[in-house]
Amino acid sequence: MAKYSTVDKGECIACGSCGAIAPEIFDFDGEGLAEVIFGGDNNKGVTEISADLEEALQEAVEGCPTDCIKVKENAFA
Repeated sequence: MAKYSTVDKGECIACGSCGAIAPEIFDFDGEGLAEVIFGGDNNKGVTEISADLEEALQEAVEGCPTDCIKVKENAFA
């Protein structure tokens, strides 16, 4: 199944765990908060995460202390 992801920046505490676990998917924005960068998504949640990265995505979700990483089976927008 397809996976799409975005980060709720209002809940992000910039701990860096998602970027450490899945650097292909997550990085920091100009304010130091996490965002989805995979495929140039710019945290919109409209770029399908490739199947080979789904395990890393799940690990990042489980490792997030604030549960700010959101994942759906269809695009967010």
